[in-house]
Amino acid sequence: MLPQSYEKHFPVMLQEVLLALAPEDGKVYVDATFGNGGYSEALLKAADCKVIALDRDPGVAARVEEMKKLYGNRFDFYAGQFGNFAELVNRPVDGAVFDIGVSSMQLDEARRGFSFSKDAPLDMRMSQKGISAADIVNNSDEKELADIIYKYGEERKSRQIARRIIEARKNAPIETTKQLAEIIYTVIHKKFNEIDPATRTFQALRIAVNNELDELEKGLAGASALLAPSGRLAVVTFHSLEDRIVKNFFNKNSGKGKGVSRYMPELPNHDDVIFAECSKAIAPSAEECELNKRSRSAKLRYAVKKSTQS
Repeated sequence: MLPQSYEKHFPVMLQEVLLALAPEDGKVYVDATFGNGGYSEALLKAADCKVIALDRDPGVAARVEEMKKLYGNRFDFYAGQFGNFAELVNRPVDGAVFDIGVSSMQLDEARRGFSFSKDAPLDMRMSQKGISAADIVNNSDEKELADIIYKYGEERKSRQIARRIIEARKNAPIETTKQLAEIIYTVIHKKFNEIDPATRTFQALRIAVNNELDELEKGLAGASALLAPSGRLAVVTFHSLEDRIVKNFFNKNSGKGKGVSRYMPELPNHDDVIFAECSKAIAPSAEECELNKRSRSAKLRYAVKKSTQS
């Protein structure tokens, strides 16, 4: 059974993440996507270790203060996006975990505009600053919109949706999640017991607003560079675009492919690979999927750094 303390906002695949990181006393771990602190607290309870947490969302401040009171100098927090992992952490670490995508807290807070199930301003900014989803929807031209929806949402009807958005905004700006969802439903009709037609478009806008895929590549490179020998890196993803980036990064840096991301130099030979091993995708348990709908699309991959560096 999952811990009762995570009843509302429990972290996805917690037990699997703990097994992947294998926390030990005296070591240092990074929770690169703090959210409600589920992974951080689980690591601190699993071993007499230190946790450094990162998050770009100012909404986590109260939970950060609570964690500091509970765990003292065993817990540190740095405000910022995980793409800047190397600059924010700036020290060797023994493990790191990333939970990619929107947190359940952000989804549950209607005013943040992440969910089409709650009518709210069309925002989606994790950092609560910068360009919003409404800015993209109302200011991008038809081709730009279609490209975003297709590239980041893998939506086959991206052109039709972009066209309807352009037509709708001629009458008035599209300002709320409900407005946008209703436009999408004119292209793809809702069907009982099937994924909501707005899902892919909303995912695409969220990824574009927060530059998520670029941040993921940078974050993986930064974490890998700071991992101590035999350090462990675990990443939980929720859709194929994220999982593909993680899979390719781990494979290439464990000698299973050529080159790496654009944020790290190409590996000239097998002696320079980073990871001694990397896992295949691990799925959540049937029990967890039943308890937490967010878990159903999750995949965990982890990698272990070489014990000595050439």
